[in-house]
Amino acid sequence: MKEEVMRDQNWLFAYGSLMWDPGFEVAERVVATLEGFHRSFCLRSYHYRGTPEVPGLVLALDEDGTSRCRGVALRVTDENWPEVIAAVRARELISDAYREAVLPLHLSDGRQVEAITYVMQPGHEQYAGGLAADEQARIIAAASGERGENRDYLYNTAAHLAELGLRDADLEHLADEVRRLTS
Repeated sequence: MKEEVMRDQNWLFAYGSLMWDPGFEVAERVVATLEGFHRSFCLRSYHYRGTPEVPGLVLALDEDGTSRCRGVALRVTDENWPEVIAAVRARELISDAYREAVLPLHLSDGRQVEAITYVMQPGHEQYAGGLAADEQARIIAAASGERGENRDYLYNTAAHLAELGLRDADLEHLADEVRRLTS
């Protein structure tokens, strides 16, 4: 039997800091899977976790057609939606490195929903895909921006994924390497 896709609710897909610091009231939070994309430190951050002089790296979704990304689907009430989506757009679309897409998510409780998701545009000047893990660690260890140390973003994301039972071995290895570089 084909799953019915829910279109009548306001969902966002969180795969990085929106998981642990959404900045808005969440009506429902459910572990979710997005097919065809993988989470990676492929976006140079000039604002939140770095500066134009010393860019940081933040997570973005790279489309590859074969991977899957596990994160969190966040539902927002109808009454809060206009304010929330405006704030999220201001936060996520600070540059045009991301494109906003509505993509299907598979929720851990069996439902399927469509959610607004922010996807990396690989042709953008801030795209940093394919960096070796040691280069990512060096950049993350050195950078800081408006929202704090780049390494704290990495540590919080890895810890939150582990708390949700979604351990990410690559992020955990990267966090260990950044700790080594900064101790």
